[in-house]
Amino acid sequence: MSDESESKRTRFEWWLEDLSTDPATRVAGAVLIIFGSLLGVMTGSLHISADIGEVLSGQLDDSGLKADVNGAVFAALINNSSGGDGMEDVTVILYDEENLEIGRDITDSGGRFSILDVSRKSSMIVVEHPDHITQRILLVPGDHTQIIVTLSEGEGVQETDMRGQSFLQESVLITTIIGVVTLLAGIAGILGGVEAYNGKSHFRSQLLAYLGLWSQGLMFIGPLFILMGMGLSYLSRKQFGLMEG
Repeated sequence: MSDESESKRTRFEWWLEDLSTDPATRVAGAVLIIFGSLLGVMTGSLHISADIGEVLSGQLDDSGLKADVNGAVFAALINNSSGGDGMEDVTVILYDEENLEIGRDITDSGGRFSILDVSRKSSMIVVEHPDHITQRILLVPGDHTQIIVTLSEGEGVQETDMRGQSFLQESVLITTIIGVVTLLAGIAGILGGVEAYNGKSHFRSQLLAYLGLWSQGLMFIGPLFILMGMGLSYLSRKQFGLMEG
C-alpha cells in the first residue's frame, strides 16, 4: 500500500473519529430516525380506513355503496351439438328486496348486459324470454364480477341464490390491523429517535428504531431515513450513557 493511500485511509479514520465524538452526529441520527418513523405513522393512519370498534362488533354496513351488475345470457346446450350462443334482445330486470324494479337492460348481440350504479343490497335478477324457463337469481350487486345466465327451453321458474357472505368486513379488518401495526411501529421508531437524542441507551435506541423499520413509511423512503439514522447512531455509540446522571 502506497504512502498516499495510507494517508487517505488515516484521514478517513480521523474523520470518522471526529464524527463519532461530535454530539451533532448523534442528534442528526435521532432526527433521521424520527423523520422516517413519522412517515410510518402517516402511512399507518392512512391504512386505518374504518372505526376498529365497528369492524370488530360487526356493525360495518356496506349498503350505502354502489356497484354494477354485469353479465351475459347464453342459450343452453342441446345434445352438445347446438346452443351455447349469446342470446340477443333478452330483457334483464333487477328488483330490490321489496320487489321494486331498480334497473333493467336488454342483452346485445353477444348476450351481454349491464345495470349500473345500484345499491349493494340483496337484490334479484329476473331473466325472462318466450318459450324459455325464467331465471331468478338472488345476489348482492358487486359480489360477482360477471353473472352468467343460461336459458333452457321450457316453462316454469328456476331460482338460484348467489348471495354469499360479503367479505367487506374481513377486508377492512385486515387493512385496519395492518394500519394499527404500522402505526405502532412508527411510534416505536419515534421513541427510538428520542432515545438517541437523549443519548441514554444505545441498545434501546437501536431496538426501537429497528421496530420503526416495519412502519414502512411511504414504502422504502421512511425505512431508508431510519437506516441512515441508525448508522449515525451506531457511529456515535460511545456517546451513549454519558448523558445519564
